[in-house]
Amino acid sequence: MSQDVQIRHISPDDWGGIVALESRAYGAIGLSEDRAALESRARASPATCFVLDLEKRLVGYLLALPYPMFRYPDLTRAEDITFPSRNLHLHDLVIAEGLRRRGLAHRLLHHLTAKAAAHGYRQLSLVAVAGSAPFWSANGFLPHDEAVPPESYGADAVYMYRAIPSDRVLKPQPAGDVLRGPSAQHGRG
Repeated sequence: MSQDVQIRHISPDDWGGIVALESRAYGAIGLSEDRAALESRARASPATCFVLDLEKRLVGYLLALPYPMFRYPDLTRAEDITFPSRNLHLHDLVIAEGLRRRGLAHRLLHHLTAKAAAHGYRQLSLVAVAGSAPFWSANGFLPHDEAVPPESYGADAVYMYRAIPSDRVLKPQPAGDVLRGPSAQHGRG
């Protein structure tokens, strides 16, 4: 992908675009959250929440926050507590529908992994929804059968986790990387 891709921290002006992307990704499957809930997740850990711009246009975002293992945000409520945890929960990764399968989700995930390692997190967790478990498996996440997400995450939700390398900080992949297999259209965690 030779276009100008930038990953940056979320600014207040980004929330309209984030809410629109989230609604398009999750509204039809009944998993959409309100703006206050989304903003609260970013407030819990601004250093691990990002937007992805393509040609200076917001086309994706990622929300990750510290959460105890085997726990996950309630989709119906805003966060009112910040957990002191070495586990970073990847709550949401969304890429605009027309731009999926171009390696953008992979870039966001690598960026998050590098930042998580730099901040001392030891593990990433998420809840794969809407059939996205194969994408997450292809990116090193393993299902944990003992952690069963509530029905509010959808019938096929799978709790997954992956260790973060502690001996090195990963570098983001070049923009040309293309994902193989299922699209990372959404990964509510």
